[in-house]
Amino acid sequence: MSLLWILSLGLLLLHVPHWCSSSAAASDTLTAGQSLAVGGSKLVSGNGKFALGFFQPAAGTISKSQNTSGSSWYLGIWFNKLPVFTVVWVANRDQPITGTSLNQTQLQISSDGNLVIVNNDSVVWSTRIVNNRTQARSINTIASAAVLLNSGNLALTVTESPSSSDLPLWQSFDHPTDIVLPGAKVGRNKITGLNRKGVSKKSLIDPGLGSYSVELDISGAVVLKRLNPSVVYWHWASSKTSSLKLIPILKSILDMDPRTKGLINPAYVDNDQEEYYMYTSPNESSSTFVSLDISGQIKLNVWSQASQSWQTIYAQPADACTPAATCGAFTVCNGTAQPFCDCMGSFSQKSPRDWMFNDRTGGCIRNTPLHCNTSSNNKNMTSSTDIFNPIAHVTLPYNPQSIDVVTTQSKCEEACLSSCSCTAYAYSNSRCSVWHGELLSVNRNDGIDNTSEDVLYLRLAAKDLPPSLMKNKRKSNVGAVTAASIIGFGLLMLMVLLLIWRNRFKWCGLPLYSNEGSSAGIIAFRYTDLVRATKNFSEKLGGGGFGSVYKGVLSDSKTTVAVKKLDGANQGEKQFRAEVSSIGLIQHINLVKLIGFCCEGHHRLLVYEHMFNGSLDSHLFKKSNNADAAVLNWNTRYQITLGVARGLSYLHQSCRECIIHCDVKPENILVDASFAPKVADFGLAAFVGRDFSRILTTFRGTKGYLAPEWLTGVAITPKIDVYGFGMVVMEIISGSRNSPETHNSSSSTSYHAEYFPVQAINKLHGGDVKSLVDPRLHGDFNLGEAERVCKVACWCIQDNEFDRPTMGEVVRVLEGLQEIDVPPMPRLLAAITAQPGAAYSV
Repeated sequence: MSLLWILSLGLLLLHVPHWCSSSAAASDTLTAGQSLAVGGSKLVSGNGKFALGFFQPAAGTISKSQNTSGSSWYLGIWFNKLPVFTVVWVANRDQPITGTSLNQTQLQISSDGNLVIVNNDSVVWSTRIVNNRTQARSINTIASAAVLLNSGNLALTVTESPSSSDLPLWQSFDHPTDIVLPGAKVGRNKITGLNRKGVSKKSLIDPGLGSYSVELDISGAVVLKRLNPSVVYWHWASSKTSSLKLIPILKSILDMDPRTKGLINPAYVDNDQEEYYMYTSPNESSSTFVSLDISGQIKLNVWSQASQSWQTIYAQPADACTPAATCGAFTVCNGTAQPFCDCMGSFSQKSPRDWMFNDRTGGCIRNTPLHCNTSSNNKNMTSSTDIFNPIAHVTLPYNPQSIDVVTTQSKCEEACLSSCSCTAYAYSNSRCSVWHGELLSVNRNDGIDNTSEDVLYLRLAAKDLPPSLMKNKRKSNVGAVTAASIIGFGLLMLMVLLLIWRNRFKWCGLPLYSNEGSSAGIIAFRYTDLVRATKNFSEKLGGGGFGSVYKGVLSDSKTTVAVKKLDGANQGEKQFRAEVSSIGLIQHINLVKLIGFCCEGHHRLLVYEHMFNGSLDSHLFKKSNNADAAVLNWNTRYQITLGVARGLSYLHQSCRECIIHCDVKPENILVDASFAPKVADFGLAAFVGRDFSRILTTFRGTKGYLAPEWLTGVAITPKIDVYGFGMVVMEIISGSRNSPETHNSSSSTSYHAEYFPVQAINKLHGGDVKSLVDPRLHGDFNLGEAERVCKVACWCIQDNEFDRPTMGEVVRVLEGLQEIDVPPMPRLLAAITAQPGAAYSV
């Protein structure tokens, strides 16, 4: 949360407004025949909390040497008593008042009953109401009035003193800008079609329409969009059921912070007339608002009397780099840096002044233009001296163009150079992607919501080549002729070797490729080398359905490995291909590293990094009467749970293709010397393209960890891993197997009393989580963490896959960044509870 505190320092307009107040006591009402002028009086709400009038947002920020008389003026509402000028609503956002005739600008009620801003007899802004009530009555007998209410809502009414039951003809709460105050609605009127949505402002000194919007879509989801290009980059809840669940989560988050405990009450309403979110503040003396920041984040802000400043206590998305193109073109965003936006190498800010006021839409521009010429004789021929500079560990830009015919990185680079408009390329997993024009949404791997390991090759003019790359290029030019000769001879020898080894490897069908996450790549071992490394497979570490695992030491006598020897020619072959294809192409601290493989004749072997402490099951399920058994302490269990969640989240959300593990269980979770967990055994892994959400597979995981939908034969989703993870977490909590048949009990206790997930959710509902934790810990654990982990596990094993969280959400909950409420009892577990004699087949 420290990042949010830093961001909050520059959240809003920390400027002194430029306006003049009337010496007379200010009123909260403007009636027909009255007016407010620029530099004149203002309306003040009855409680004195809000004021309405004309203001200049740029005042106080422009150098004294500059002339501010020509600056833009706006009609707005602001907090009246706070020392930091904070505007909460602006009428004429995109129609600022400028020029020398400011003394002829007024706010008044027109003859047709509208509230208007008039400049030189020309209407600058109007409420534009058409109301049957006013048409049916004489304006001469019932005068219209504009009232600034205590809530900060400007209401246009038919009486000077409206009651709480009077419906206004028009109100500012129905037309929010970038801020939502307590009592205002975000949502839609199903009858009139009114859509109350917020749009961010352009900059700290320009309240005009910015780049991002927040609204409630027809599914009930709170949606954040970038307006140009139109991209939905974040949403929360997607149905009435999910929306109702959101409210307890928000309340829990607010109650955790002493500054907001009991201060804010969120609500969700969905009836025949309206659907909206709203929040209220019981303490009227407090100052609170929700804003859509210039950067595209929703932020909850509270005024701190102690520091005399606004404090941001909650923000979504949590990562400041998640909003699409938040830093503009040719930039790199890093959520852990301050500031989080920076230009790419050899680029400079297009408008430093705009950046100073948080408007980064202009992005960055090149220091040196590219050198690219098109032949006058042949428009398809281009010449260029440009080079490419790699930017590692970033997300690839928005809107790539794929070139399918390119099969090597050098060809991919040539394809980009052949077009003068091409600005970057990337080559990964034998795929070539190029970008033309501006590069948007390039985000650094910051460990928050982004763990990308991709490399973007940015096109630069030759003179902008970084010194380190320039030095290497000179060296390569000096030895170009020699290198060409060596390479030519090497290629000839390679062809001979390939012909020799072709028959030994062609049945396998797996290429020798280099892993981007490893400098050494994946090694193709000879079978005799692995026989020697494992001393003829003499030290067995364990076994599974597809073969056995042996300990070995590579020829360097330093690297200890685990060698999995697969059995069977059919299913073993499928497992072998699945494992190399999945774990062989990715790297993550919580995923086991594949060092190499052997695919020689009928031999199928996989070589992994060796995990000193073996698999998790050997530590969780040790017999209590074993004197050598060291019981895992609570902190280790919690870190293992979090690490496994991060590994699965990476597989589901951060890989180029979503990878479903399909067999999450303690036996497939390895722990190293410091008990850091690594997900292993990808033999059943399935791939889901980013354009699809489901995949059919004949693979089946392990009994006791299978999600209900898998057993019905429907296409699976990553939520089956979520279910398996939930079952594993149950076992981490209790230190014993979930399956009742493995419990040592000689009594005739009913079936459902022994099945631990049933106990867990019942105890959770009863507030007795303490009794669920492994008794071997003797009460030495963090009760708050135990309740959190138990809630996560119970949500993960819900019958309906749509009720289960994503692994990314699980990570945020376990990290304490998001709260969840108590889950309901799954129907399947409820059936077990109701019928003690029923059998559990999952």
